[in-house]
Amino acid sequence: MSIVRLKTFVQEFTGLLDSSPSEKDLVREGQRLLAELVSHDDWLPDAFARCVAERYQQNLLHCDARERFSIVSFVWAPGQKTAIHDHTVWGLVGVLRGEETSQRFASSGSGQPMVATEVSVLRPGAIEVLLPSEGDIHQVTNSGAGAAVSIHVYGANIGAVERHEYDRETGQRRRFVSGYSNSTLPNLWS
Repeated sequence: MSIVRLKTFVQEFTGLLDSSPSEKDLVREGQRLLAELVSHDDWLPDAFARCVAERYQQNLLHCDARERFSIVSFVWAPGQKTAIHDHTVWGLVGVLRGEETSQRFASSGSGQPMVATEVSVLRPGAIEVLLPSEGDIHQVTNSGAGAAVSIHVYGANIGAVERHEYDRETGQRRRFVSGYSNSTLPNLWS
């Protein structure tokens, strides 16, 4: 197992942000970089790919010193899912292992049920883009028979960002801050 792939991704993504790209260019180039990272399943340490029965895991792998981006591994046991939620910042999701279903939602107004829109089934190598300007409300489910692992890149320290969960029946939103499941980070520099 070689964490060098993650180190290279961090360095290249930092360079991309240092170039001050437009959001369109950031997302396009970020997708390419993330697709390269998740095309190899030989770099993620086991500690950051471990399922637990109680709930999915959201493991911080790296956060830029200026909190311009964070990289997170999400680990799902079969059937585990998120609440319907938003992100408030751009995001890229790349599936490393297993299968995830992303159900997009739109608000239909105060006190009204959330409207289910596009559904994407994401398998290894697939990349999903999340942009608040294009509607970034979704619910993610491990829809496969085994564990699923996805690598998420967000335009902030996502574990510290105030976001929203949505009640499917009423559309009511509730603020939350997700935090992280892990208490240690992988050593990119060993």
